[in-house]
Amino acid sequence: MQNLTLTWQTSAAVSGVLLGSAYVAGRARRGATVVAVLRESGTLLALFTLWQLVGHLSLLSTDHALDRAGWIHRTELSFGLPDEVAWQRAVIPHPWLMQAANYYYATMHFGVMLVLLLWLFLRHRDQYRWVRTTVVLTTAACLVVQFIPVAPPRMLPGAGFVDVAAQYGQSVYGGAVAGVVPAQLSAMPSVHVAWCVIVAVAVVAVARGPWRWLVVLHPVLTVVVVVVTANHFWADGLVAVALLLVVYLVQHACSGWRQGPGQAAQQDAEGHPVPEWIRSGR
Repeated sequence: MQNLTLTWQTSAAVSGVLLGSAYVAGRARRGATVVAVLRESGTLLALFTLWQLVGHLSLLSTDHALDRAGWIHRTELSFGLPDEVAWQRAVIPHPWLMQAANYYYATMHFGVMLVLLLWLFLRHRDQYRWVRTTVVLTTAACLVVQFIPVAPPRMLPGAGFVDVAAQYGQSVYGGAVAGVVPAQLSAMPSVHVAWCVIVAVAVVAVARGPWRWLVVLHPVLTVVVVVVTANHFWADGLVAVALLLVVYLVQHACSGWRQGPGQAAQQDAEGHPVPEWIRSGR
């Protein structure tokens, strides 16, 4: 059976249908929940469309992508950062651990984020929109940078990196996976790292009880996984986190501007409630 690929054109069309349906349903007063589901699905699919489009355009201009990756690796070493090659070599002798890392990379990125958004949408609607906006703005910022193609470390065998996912037949690249064709030259910055930090911050801020701190393991594991699988450099993650911090600051600033001088910022740029942890600076 032929694998059906969800191209950026198809996802853009479906996104437009969903957003249009949300508008029509809102005008017809079909129910706030129905409108919200259609609107949010359309918004997230539009973000996916942008991701696919960036990958497509990047693949049309691959010149110097390997050179940029090599420069990043050399620059990291000159600043004294740990060599990703050494981290990968420490894990390669353990096939079960390497395969687990490949599986984590391939599944947990989207899986954990979808669970987070669903949990917030159903249980903490007042916090959902703020987190969703953070996801959209951060991902969009990462994708803008990714218009400049940068190869991942696994494409630098001369530097000692190994494409372990391809070695074990677990690569998500080179073909469609669940109807999605991931871009290979969009390594800088790492959306994997940006999303895992968003998840951890959101859960710690919204949930209650000491068990919520276990979510911190997700970004820790993700950073280790993207390095040992040679899908990202340290710099890819550092730039992603920097962009996320800028997004948090912009959202906080926009909240204050909307409220005006001398008023407590209670809403974000869209008029949605801003979480207490953002308002208080915790």
